[in-house]
Amino acid sequence: MKTISIVGTGLIGGSAALDLRKTGNVRELIGVDQNPEHAARAVELGLVDRILPLQEAAAVSDVLLVAIPVSAIQKLLPSLLDMLPPQAVVIDLGSTKSLLCEAVRQHPNRAQFVAAHPIAGTEYSGPTAALEGLYQGKMNIICEKELSSEHALHTAQEVFSTLGLKTIYMQPEEHDKHVAYVSHLSHVSSFLLGLTVLDVEKDERNIFTLAGSGFASTVRLAKSSPDMWAPIFEQNAHFLSHALAEYIKHLQRFQECLQSGQTQELYQMMQQANQIRPVLDGIAQVSPVVK
Repeated sequence: MKTISIVGTGLIGGSAALDLRKTGNVRELIGVDQNPEHAARAVELGLVDRILPLQEAAAVSDVLLVAIPVSAIQKLLPSLLDMLPPQAVVIDLGSTKSLLCEAVRQHPNRAQFVAAHPIAGTEYSGPTAALEGLYQGKMNIICEKELSSEHALHTAQEVFSTLGLKTIYMQPEEHDKHVAYVSHLSHVSSFLLGLTVLDVEKDERNIFTLAGSGFASTVRLAKSSPDMWAPIFEQNAHFLSHALAEYIKHLQRFQECLQSGQTQELYQMMQQANQIRPVLDGIAQVSPVVK
């Protein structure tokens, strides 16, 4: 049985805690959170058994899951590895990887660290957003596995298997490039669609009476926490900028066709976009890649 510390008791960390507790193989779940209200709520909801300062949690833990904003992970990792007992393993769950891996690549305890990204979440945040089964059947990415020890990788895989995640392996830059398109760009689009509609709503008070399910599903991600997403955008600015340039090019072409009455061209663009359907249908059937 393991003692596991959850560093950051919000949606990502709290959801992991819920499912890890169900296994019965965890000796104790310890919470670490700088927000006193979140810390107290995590104990109250039964996400963790108790709250400890980071250094005390590290001293008694077999595994530390780090689920805080990526800018905070980048700053924390070197000092966390400094204080880590020899057999303990640190696993980060951040949505960017290049800068995080770079921060500890030369650290003497780098082998005790596993850089991971479980691709799961909702638009909600904080301990009350924690969900059982959040990770079930979802994809997980481990980066720079060659720099993690066999013990660390085995421990991480035990955790991820318990959560129901399917794991594949990538290098950090490859990861950041792909998630810029399939995750980060969609959040930018949602935030800016929300801003656009709010700008119109100032003058046209009835606009939200016309909003249907299509609008709700498209703009849903605009409810996501800026505390989490601003650091993600900052850390993945290079690849996200390229993704935005491609997106803007398509938007401009659509606008040009609309203004010039090129209805057939608009139809063809939408028809091409329909080709995403089998991709979306196949996401749930993606098999884990074992390497």
